[in-house]
Amino acid sequence: MKEYELTVLIHPDLEVDLETPLNKIRGIITKAGGEIVSEDNWGKKKLAYRIKKEDFAVYVYFDIKLPADAPIKISGIFNITDEILRYLLVKVDEKNRKILEEAKLNAASPEKADAEEKE
Repeated sequence: MKEYELTVLIHPDLEVDLETPLNKIRGIITKAGGEIVSEDNWGKKKLAYRIKKEDFAVYVYFDIKLPADAPIKISGIFNITDEILRYLLVKVDEKNRKILEEAKLNAASPEKADAEEKE
């Protein structure tokens, strides 16, 4: 299974009961044979431009693992799901992920970076 990042923009009117559309999204992922690694609710944000006559959306980010045929199945279902305004499903680039993790480690220890600069 390959790793993917999924960002979903959910209709802002569903913010009150967000668990219902999230359960639907989780069900779509698991029915396609996927596994949710992590989930992060970014909250309601203003959109850069209107999507389906909406100025706001609730952003939810998922790290998921999917089999080879699952992205096509998921995309087909997400395209006809009313709760989802827009989504982005991208394959994780392992090289970039390692670089980002190293950068986070270096940023977390500024004393180490300062010592290296002095040498």
